Amino acid sequence: MLGAARAAGDVLVFMDSHCECHKGWLEPLLSRIAGDRSRLVSPIIDVIDWKNFQYYHSMDLQRGVFDWELNFHWRPLPEQERKMRQSPISPIRSPVLPGGVLAIDRHYFQNTGAYDSLMSIWGSENLELSIRVWLCGGSVEIIPCSRVGHVYRHQPPNASPDPEAALKNKIRIVETWLGSFKDTFYQHSPKAFSLSQAEKQDCSERLQLQRRLGCRTFHWFLANLSPELYPSEHKPGFSGKLYSSGVGSCAECVSGQGLPGGWVMLSPCSDSRQPQHLEYTSKKQISCGKNPKLCFDVNQEGRVTLQNCTEAALSLQRQHWDVQEVRRPPGDRLAETTQQDRNPTLRPHRGTEGPVASRGLPFSPPGYVTHSQKGERMLLANPKNSGS
Repeated sequence: MLGAARAAGDVLVFMDSHCECHKGWLEPLLSRIAGDRSRLVSPIIDVIDWKNFQYYHSMDLQRGVFDWELNFHWRPLPEQERKMRQSPISPIRSPVLPGGVLAIDRHYFQNTGAYDSLMSIWGSENLELSIRVWLCGGSVEIIPCSRVGHVYRHQPPNASPDPEAALKNKIRIVETWLGSFKDTFYQHSPKAFSLSQAEKQDCSERLQLQRRLGCRTFHWFLANLSPELYPSEHKPGFSGKLYSSGVGSCAECVSGQGLPGGWVMLSPCSDSRQPQHLEYTSKKQISCGKNPKLCFDVNQEGRVTLQNCTEAALSLQRQHWDVQEVRRPPGDRLAETTQQDRNPTLRPHRGTEGPVASRGLPFSPPGYVTHSQKGERMLLANPKNSGS
């Protein structure tokens, strides 16, 4: 921290003392940062045997990840990431980097919060920095043209001289950056949960930094960088727009205006309109927004409204929607409806008690989504308690 504060160069390089650098290791890192000052970059890190200092080149493409106890791991590059790379020397997108060697623009580092000064000793500061860079508009990469050897200690890679201090560092990360997903961390680390209850961490400064930088949610991190880490109870079935090809418009969430949550209307489709971005969750709910997250619901008049997403049995039935078909046309649409009479509807679900009455949910442009008696075939089913 003191060295970074006193440095005068354009780029900061953080490196463990037990590293061996190759000729030309630095230039590829500087080149990537020069192309985009919001990049956090690292070389490929080779292994130096601590017993005899034998140097072993890393052969397979790997990236840095972490588990729900916030322990760092190396994992093979997923097939989708491999296909995205244009050449063997293309940068590797990595969810997180190890702390041994990394480089970052000095001004970007300081302006986005540097290292968390309330973290103690060492441990997980690399995770905090990597997650923060991704969530706050930057990117994290491993540069294949740069290689550095690292002597690994003869002890478990996640061992710390002060386990409690290391656990407190992780608690600061989850309380600042994980949002509702912090519960998943605490489920995997009961010791951390007990420690968090016994001694509350003051993360107000980092939360203020998060708001100042306009950072994304941790949901974005999981969905775009580590989908394999997504807890099944949170994982969305898919996301995008709900499009009516008959009307040529997209469903849009409108909040407020006298309703507890809001309502749904049709508007011209636009990638820049966040209210048109919907998620279909593993609980069969269609949700939109963030704070608060609202779900498609049906009121007593049969109008589709937006209400707080719920897990209550009776309310959840009104928020259940069955998907019959999903298309992936250009524009990343959640689903598409087709209908000749330009009156797209959402068809009712057939529950375990037998068929529900054929009441659809037509989008009646430019107004609300309401019930009708048509019941034509559409892509999303009506809630389970549609009635008779």
